Amino acid sequence: MIRRGTRRSPRGPERRPEGAKMAALSGRARGALWVALLALCGTVLALLAVVLARTYAPRSPSPAPELWARRSRQQRLEPTFSPQERRELKEALQGAIRMQTVSFSANDQNTTALAEFEPYIRKAFPAVFSAAFIKHEVIGEYSHLFTIQGSNAQLQPYMLLAHIDVVPASPDGWDVSDPFSAEERDGFIYGRGTLDNKNSVMGILHALEFLLRRNYRPHRSFYIGLGHDEEVGGRKGAMKIVAELESRGIQLSFVLDEGSFIFDGIVTGIEKPVASIGITEKGAITANFTVTSEPGHSSAPPKRTSIGILSEALAKLEQHPMPNLFGHGPEILMFEQLAPDFSFPLNVIMSNLWLFGPLVGRFLEQTPTTNALVRTTTAITMFHAGVKSNVIPPSANATVNFRIHSSQTVDEVLGIVDKTIDDKRVKIEMESAFDPLPVSPWDDQTFGVQVFRQTIQDVFPDVGSVAPGICVGNTDSRHFVNLTNAIYRFNPVIFKPEDLPRFHGLNERISIEGYEKQVQFIFQLIQNSDISQSTEPHANHEL
Repeated sequence: MIRRGTRRSPRGPERRPEGAKMAALSGRARGALWVALLALCGTVLALLAVVLARTYAPRSPSPAPELWARRSRQQRLEPTFSPQERRELKEALQGAIRMQTVSFSANDQNTTALAEFEPYIRKAFPAVFSAAFIKHEVIGEYSHLFTIQGSNAQLQPYMLLAHIDVVPASPDGWDVSDPFSAEERDGFIYGRGTLDNKNSVMGILHALEFLLRRNYRPHRSFYIGLGHDEEVGGRKGAMKIVAELESRGIQLSFVLDEGSFIFDGIVTGIEKPVASIGITEKGAITANFTVTSEPGHSSAPPKRTSIGILSEALAKLEQHPMPNLFGHGPEILMFEQLAPDFSFPLNVIMSNLWLFGPLVGRFLEQTPTTNALVRTTTAITMFHAGVKSNVIPPSANATVNFRIHSSQTVDEVLGIVDKTIDDKRVKIEMESAFDPLPVSPWDDQTFGVQVFRQTIQDVFPDVGSVAPGICVGNTDSRHFVNLTNAIYRFNPVIFKPEDLPRFHGLNERISIEGYEKQVQFIFQLIQNSDISQSTEPHANHEL
């Protein structure tokens, strides 16, 4: 009989049964698993600690410069206007809106209205045009340059910009009878230019006018530049103003132009209004796409016509947008600075963009307004083709406008376009192009930032945050990069969600109260810019 059991081998140690070996292995595996789980938990806890620390870290208050605190109340003029002055503000803006200073193209402007603008502002602002320390010059036939000589020649000057021209407007779809009527309705003035940008033109001049009537003489010199062709590139206006200032060796402490607004109810997750000041603006490409083919009779068409080929190419551009580049440009600085103002859980997410950046980027690309922050945008704006219903079109042409993200260049965008279309039959010809603008400094030591923060606090105390932003459109300020490295874009007007489509659209308007606030802002900004520190004087700033 054979007994089944365990036998001891005479040649070696006793062998363990398979079950015992498996049990030993399972024990070691469980131990390793526990070690891994503990390590993972430690990593998660450490990560959570970092996330919470970044989310709830004390916010460093923006230092209120002692220079402003030292100024006595007797030196400071309060921006309070009499009922007569408030009527004057409204009526002067309405008169400017009624002047149809329209730019259709670089070679097609309403020069009659532009020529009428000078006598209009001379009459509206007598103190500005009669002050001995203010010099007025007409540049490029219709643009205006004002030199305001301050009492302290050692202080580096700054510049305020605005533009007189407006985009075309048809009465179709407007709530008022005429987009140039400047009609007052429910506390608003309606009309083309109320937001872009005659509000700034008239607001700057009226703020200066009211200061002069109160016998104010600025300490710091400054310039006012009013371009007449911003909407079509600024080559005859702003560029000539820049050339004139360069010929005089002028360097500026900062430039302030139109741009972002005070957003109220627009930034999801933030209750208080946010003042967004543009520290850069996107680049741009305007390109013409053309396909040519043999004309013929429509009764015997080729397999593909010029219209079909070009349409397919354009469809590819729309179906394959430029890459999402959130986190690669200055837009991340805006969200990081606003992070403490977001409600939970957005405050956690925005405080830790190093971790949640891709998620935020995908969220932002869902709407046109925020999508423009995260990528180079593609807009097919014009299409022309065909000569007759029964003729094969000899050519098809389209115009495409790209607004370039700050982390890309013109050449990079064109390379992506060429690769996306991948069709040699489509010819691309550049009409105009320029790279994104340099990013202006944004910190508590920068003079312009100090001035803007203080002025917003003075005039808009309900604003919760002042944050850097990106101007997705383009302004005349882009021509001033050789005069300063500090260019800022801000329109001190409260902007609500319903206002977004009005910009270059239907029913452009500004509230009368909002316009008064804008004038108060400039009134205060001129005074706040008179501090004598925070900037080094330049040797070559003769006025």
